[in-house]
Amino acid sequence: MNSSQRPRAFRIPAPDGAPEAGIAPPAGPPPQVRMVEEPFEIVDAADGTPVPVAGRHRAPWLTLLLTALGGLVALGVGLSVERLIADLFQAAPWLGGVALALLALAAVALLAIVGRELGGLWRERKIERLREAAIQAIAARDHTGAQGVVRDLAAFYADRAPLAAGRKRLDALGDTILDVDDRIGIAERELLAPLDAQARAAIATAAKQVSAVTALSPRAIVDVAFVVFSAVRLLRRIAAIYGGRPGVLGFLRLARAAFAHLTVTGGMAVGDSMVQQVLGLGIAARVSAKLGEGVLNGLMTARFGLAAVAVCRPLPFTREELPRLSDVAGELLRPAEEERA
Repeated sequence: MNSSQRPRAFRIPAPDGAPEAGIAPPAGPPPQVRMVEEPFEIVDAADGTPVPVAGRHRAPWLTLLLTALGGLVALGVGLSVERLIADLFQAAPWLGGVALALLALAAVALLAIVGRELGGLWRERKIERLREAAIQAIAARDHTGAQGVVRDLAAFYADRAPLAAGRKRLDALGDTILDVDDRIGIAERELLAPLDAQARAAIATAAKQVSAVTALSPRAIVDVAFVVFSAVRLLRRIAAIYGGRPGVLGFLRLARAAFAHLTVTGGMAVGDSMVQQVLGLGIAARVSAKLGEGVLNGLMTARFGLAAVAVCRPLPFTREELPRLSDVAGELLRPAEEERA
């Protein structure tokens, strides 16, 4: 064999800055690596691809300002009440006694309001936990987790007399259902299907009312006021149907979640076909612009109602059919469909 064809070993030189063989690398991260104190938040894009998003840093100055101003207002009100009661006692003892009684009554009312707010927030958190637990059980095929979800859901609606028959049928099934989807689907049919029907009826009624008032009202400010009022009332109605009892803070929390759901699912868009039906050659657009505006406002109200159902319902839609815009606002679109036909 020729010597030039014999196998030979070569030593690859280390790049600049790299440690030589047998020398341990220095402790600590390399200088070119930047350490981040807070990890990135991972969100799912529309196609399901995980996308890292940098965490948002919020300055605490606004929170500190509001806390300080709230403390000053509370101190001022307390001192004013104390001086008022002292002056009343100096003027007449019985007036001071009446003031103390009124103060005690106001304190009891304040405690009741705070208790109601906390109770509403607790029920909203309970609904959210049930929905998250159901989603996790379905994704992980967790039979034990699905049993816990069904049991907690039945206990959550224990005070609903119309759902007593459904709870009995769930208790009779026991552990005979092994599939996770089937177990949660049966609970959804027995306990949530009647509530879904009530929610769809409430959304359809609100959409028709908004459409009629918008078409007949003479001023735009009346339209805006009634649309906002109907949205607030509809959100409270749907939350009450599914077991929520939101106070002021709970309502604001639900409203934020509903608008966030609208943003994620496409905002106020109602679909290309429905836009064509309403704003195309439909009868609403032919008769008057005001009537077409009323139909569109009704559709937007129905869209908001569907978003409210998504955030107030304690279970995701597994076996029950997901409500569509045509299911709750079909009467608003029917004249346009008939005219185009």
